[in-house]
Amino acid sequence: MMEEIIVDDTGELVEREKQSPFVETLAQIVSYVFHPLFITTYVTAFLLYIHPYVFAGFDPSLKLFRLFSILLNTTFIPGFAVFLMWRLRLIDSMHLKTTRERIIPYAAAIIFYFWAWLVFKRLPDSPAIFVQFLQGSFFGVCGAWIININSKVSMHTTAMGGLVTFFIIFSMTDDDASGLYLSLAILIAGLVASARLIVSDHTRFQIVQGVIVGALAQLVAWWL
Repeated sequence: MMEEIIVDDTGELVEREKQSPFVETLAQIVSYVFHPLFITTYVTAFLLYIHPYVFAGFDPSLKLFRLFSILLNTTFIPGFAVFLMWRLRLIDSMHLKTTRERIIPYAAAIIFYFWAWLVFKRLPDSPAIFVQFLQGSFFGVCGAWIININSKVSMHTTAMGGLVTFFIIFSMTDDDASGLYLSLAILIAGLVASARLIVSDHTRFQIVQGVIVGALAQLVAWWL
């Protein structure tokens, strides 16, 4: 494989092996399917519809409303905010390729992730593990925003670090948790990290940095 060298906006050299078009296409698909804006919704759907007890006894319409609320606040609105900034030419690309372009979108995401956490925290019937996950997701975005000042941390792996750490905590604290869920989370995280190494302009340090930020965010939420 040929080696490709890219210089990112912070001046860091990004070295990666040139892959076949098929491998790069697969990596792009993985990056889109497990985009960081989707992860909170995926975990919410798991807790609502797959785990047998976290939301046991909830009316189906109420479950759907909860899922829609998370989708709106942590996926649609932050994504739409990026789209508007791009159309207004406040940013050059929806892919947020530079640290400068990420500042305002991160700030918008922080607001809506905080709002989602605060609303569900104040609902008396919200399961504690779910509220904890939302708080950790909010901390993860905050941590990435702060680190973005000096380093273009990978948001994909920030989400993955949070995902794996949440399922580790979940497996340790829930009597009915299955090791299958944690195994799938680790597999997905590995696929996403590999995909970002193939198709993104992140350095290996920025990808590892993202995992650490996401993991610490969920751990802090758990300790609190």
